[in-house]
Amino acid sequence: MYPFTRNLIWFPHPLQVDKSGILCIGGDLDPDTLILAYNYGIYPWYNAEDPIIWWSPKPRFVIFPDQVKVAKSMHSYFNQQKYTVTYNQNFDEVIRQCRNIYRKNQKTTWISDEITEAYTLLYELGYITSVEVWNRDGALAGGLYGVHIGKVFYGESMFSLESNASKFGFITLCRKLHQEGYDVIDCQQPNPYLESLGGQFISGKLFFDILKRNRLKVLGYDESF
Repeated sequence: MYPFTRNLIWFPHPLQVDKSGILCIGGDLDPDTLILAYNYGIYPWYNAEDPIIWWSPKPRFVIFPDQVKVAKSMHSYFNQQKYTVTYNQNFDEVIRQCRNIYRKNQKTTWISDEITEAYTLLYELGYITSVEVWNRDGALAGGLYGVHIGKVFYGESMFSLESNASKFGFITLCRKLHQEGYDVIDCQQPNPYLESLGGQFISGKLFFDILKRNRLKVLGYDESF
């Protein structure tokens, strides 16, 4: 693991990460820092009382938008349109719900005041998509948000207040991203829920190559890696 140099936005090469998935520690959550990090598949994840920990795990757990799995139990939700999905209509409430939702075996949330402030600014700058899922009464039933850089989407967090609401929103988002030509959705940390939706491991090298093509094709630059 490597320390940051003050006043310099710098990361080690993502493929230098060790088995823990932790690339480096320290730094800040300024927009320039976060945008540079996500361009190279690096993201912050840490407890509020800890220094900022930057991750770039390999192998990488991802979902390809055209390979999202839709369980038979979800067919009725779509056939009957039990929920309605919108985008970027209520990011503040989505991140608040993601922060406050109870998660098994998790005593505290990683979505601290610092994270909330930083990602709200990223949203205002146009680098975050929020997905809102509404029930037939017009109440928020679930949602999720993530960072998008070029044609790569980094899923950050999701919540459900009603049955399968976040899953409905995520499947709908996958279909939208596929139509828009997105290459991959980074799931960051594996879990059975995302695996049931099509999550799979790919090598760190393959993920890095996808990001490199994304920078060159969509963003038009490849900086120094």
